[in-house]
Amino acid sequence: QVQLVESGGGLVQAGGSLRLSCAASGPTFRRYSMGWFRQAPGKEREFVAAIDWGAGKTDYADFVKGRFTISRDNGKNMLYLQMNSLKPEDTAVFYCAASWSGNWHDAVWGRGTQVTVSS
Repeated sequence: QVQLVESGGGLVQAGGSLRLSCAASGPTFRRYSMGWFRQAPGKEREFVAAIDWGAGKTDYADFVKGRFTISRDNGKNMLYLQMNSLKPEDTAVFYCAASWSGNWHDAVWGRGTQVTVSS
């Protein structure tokens, strides 16, 4: 089973950028759909972005379209999330997820990385 470790979170001012990374272990990484989710204090975990196993199809939540870009490097077992034009409401713990089925019910999760955007 794939294991996931996120990095790249931190404190940034509104309007700034961050790039999150997710390192995956396991020989079958390239066969998983991969995604980013986030959870703000007092809120449910929510979908942010996803990319299919072949990196040919991406999907984004409406609130990040045009600001965030998801990508993956199957040769390096890495997933990325480039976040631009960050807003204070983007403050959350961001989680990397891997799904064999693509519907996230079977998702494997990382431990998360904190992103804090100051106004």
